[in-house]
Amino acid sequence: MKKLLSVVMVLGLACTTSLQAEEVNSGGVESLRGSSTLDATKKADEMKRVIKDKNPIARNYVHQPPMIPHQTRGYRVDLNSNKCLTCHGWKYANETGATKISLTHFETRDGKTLSDVSPRRYFCSQCHVTQADAKPLVENTFEPVESLGNE
Repeated sequence: MKKLLSVVMVLGLACTTSLQAEEVNSGGVESLRGSSTLDATKKADEMKRVIKDKNPIARNYVHQPPMIPHQTRGYRVDLNSNKCLTCHGWKYANETGATKISLTHFETRDGKTLSDVSPRRYFCSQCHVTQADAKPLVENTFEPVESLGNE
């Protein structure tokens, strides 16, 4: 019995050491988190500088949601209110000079056209993001679609 217990303990220790070695050896792949472990608390990165209001940012592929070329911090977008629609809604876009939301935002998943923004398109930041002055996290070799005329 003592031999069996000793063998089990040695195997358990060997497995633990083996698992720890695998955790350390990532094969040269580094997480976007850096070298921090999951259980370590890391200081949050500084907020990126959001580009001041400017012209719409060029798109790189067909059906790409437009980037947001202005600050959106503090914009309320929830079940009761959508700050984006106060400028980009069809009712206000002409007087504010903002880009109107696409007709696709009024369609249900079944292709039915609604008189107001479809619930599945109501939360803008699911697809649209504010453009920030930030370095890419990973190398990007993406080539834009030629037909869009982007340089």
